[in-house]
Order: sequence, then structure tokens, then C-alpha cells
Amino acid sequence: MFEEVTETIAIPRIGDKAPSFEAVTTKGKLMLEDYRGKWLILFSHPSSFSPVCATELVGFQEIYPLLKDYGVELLGLSVDSLSAHLAWLRGIEQSFNTSVEYPIIADKDQSVATKYGMIMPGESHTETTRAVFILDQEHVIRSIMYYPISTGRNMKELVRLVQALQTAQMHDVYTPANWEPGDKVLVAPPKTQDDMEGASDEDIEQIDWYVGKKIL
Repeated sequence: MFEEVTETIAIPRIGDKAPSFEAVTTKGKLMLEDYRGKWLILFSHPSSFSPVCATELVGFQEIYPLLKDYGVELLGLSVDSLSAHLAWLRGIEQSFNTSVEYPIIADKDQSVATKYGMIMPGESHTETTRAVFILDQEHVIRSIMYYPISTGRNMKELVRLVQALQTAQMHDVYTPANWEPGDKVLVAPPKTQDDMEGASDEDIEQIDWYVGKKIL
């Protein structure tokens, strides 16, 4: 009697280099390398002609100009065919008066979805879940979010998350709960007793020995 052997594929994690890929999209063939030097939001949706997905594509398009101001590109994905994607985008343009400007991967063989762990067998063996991967300029994964098939994503939160990630990277700080651009940020806590006793920066609001806030 032989045991069935299943291949275990490691799902990428925050801090990992994003898996490379080359894929057919609604804007032609694209590689991850094409986005070198820019931030990238790679997001998946279950299928074409889904009501939740249609509202999300419109929502992503609405925030796309703002994301581009932050040097961020969008790249969608589902496991439908290219022809299905193109027909769906034409329908969205007609029904929602919205032209989707960012590319969408037609991942018919699930190769990209598999590399990124976008398929949750417990929810669906064939459809991609609503995954969001935010990559920085060097293709390091900075954030991963998963939504179930039933629930659309919050576009304002995705923009806020990009703003927080870029602020933390640029200024070597942290952002507190509910942080918005312009709010105070958190500084790194002291690492030694001497650091704790010597902390006297007048620009820092010291709430506790390990919680300090400042305005950028």
C-alpha cells in the first residue's frame, strides 16, 4: 500500500522576497521585474463576473491615481481566462462607467496564485481568495492581507496602509493604531537602561518609558 505524497508549497511571508513570475495580463505579458523600483499592490479576486469583484475593480480604479502619486502600481489576478477578463472589463466600463487602467493577470493554470498562496482549499479549490500583497521597491513583501470570498476590501484602508508603510520606511518610525498622515508617529523604545534614563529629546512626547510620540 502506497501513501499519497503531496507537495508542500511554502507561502511567502512578510519580509520575504516576492516570488518572481511572468504572466499573461489584460495589458500584455508582464513580469514582476517590470515593477522594479516601484511599490506594487498585487491583489487577487475569485472570478470574473462576480458582483463583489466588480465593485472591487471599480474601487481599485478609484484609488489608482492616488496610489500612483505614492509610486505604487496595481496588479490584479484571478484564475479566469484572458478572454473572460477582457469581456468583463468591457462590461464594467459600460455598466459602471469605469475604465480599468491597471492590468489583471489571467492565471488560468494557477501558477502565480499557487506561488503566493492565494487559493484556500478550505474555501475553494478553484477560486483565488481576496489576497493583498504589498511589495516595496525591491520586491520585499511588506504586508499580506486575506479577505474571504464573501467580503469586499476597504480601499481607504489599503491607501492608509501604503502611507503608513512608506512613512515607517522613510523615517525609521512606527505608526500607532488608527494612524493617519499628519498624526504623530512612534519612536523606537530604548534598548538599554542607559538609553531609557538618557531619553530627553524635547521633540518627543514621552507617554511611558517605552512609548514616545513625535510629529514628523
